Amino acid sequence: MDKLNEVADDLKLLGDKTRLMMLGLLQEREWCVCEFVELFEISQPAISQHLRKLKDKGMVKESKRGQWKHYSLNVEGKPHITAVLHGLPDSHTLLASLNKTEVTACCD
Repeated sequence: MDKLNEVADDLKLLGDKTRLMMLGLLQEREWCVCEFVELFEISQPAISQHLRKLKDKGMVKESKRGQWKHYSLNVEGKPHITAVLHGLPDSHTLLASLNKTEVTACCD
């Protein structure tokens, strides 16, 4: 039952469209918090909260460069998450749904 509870908790976390889109974008490359702020047009603390939840569940890895944190996908050992991500549109489609074609934020 522990595994069932873990899968259920993971899938609940993905019930949020912003977190699901973040993971979809992270499939193709690493992203910085500042880039997600620009993309989603929500505050940096709100973006950080979403990413903290994903990190706490082990779905993303964090690295710090200067004052900015960068995130990458970390779903090894989570085939249920991988299956969900395979069903998502590509990053170009996800960006278009946010009315974005590119990200101009530069934090490096």
